Amino acid sequence: MFVKGFFDNDTNTITYVVADTETHEAAIIDPVWDYSPNDGKLRTTSIDAILSYVEAEGFKLVRVLDTHAHADHLSSADYVRRKMGVPYGIGAEITTVQSVFKPRFNATDLLTDGHDFDDLFKEGEEFSIGNLKARVLHTPGHTPACLTYVIGDAAFVGDTLFMPD
Repeated sequence: MFVKGFFDNDTNTITYVVADTETHEAAIIDPVWDYSPNDGKLRTTSIDAILSYVEAEGFKLVRVLDTHAHADHLSSADYVRRKMGVPYGIGAEITTVQSVFKPRFNATDLLTDGHDFDDLFKEGEEFSIGNLKARVLHTPGHTPACLTYVIGDAAFVGDTLFMPD
């Protein structure tokens, strides 16, 4: 198994590339979309650099995953899904988060059924990245939809655990 983290200075977050070294299949976990507060524009500079890295390494991207709904930064997972044609997975409790966000942000067009995602993972579900087995742990706390992805000997916890700042 191969894991590489890409630290994003603006959001203080890490996007991970996880790959099976035998099959070269890979997943991206918690991708960040660049947001400029000065002009209110979104850019894909960071995620495009990661996608270029994946291509340069000869990996075949097969999934994009979020550990939770990110309120502190914008996920670029849907951008990756559309650009690369891979499924987008998140915790099944995203519907609870959507139900909270809808009135709070006056998002009248937001459907709260999770249909915007390809995989709505629940506790104990499993999937593969090449020959790597991944297991889903439901780890609510930061949000009701938080997940930990256990892949090989690594656990991707997102914001389940915070470092003191």
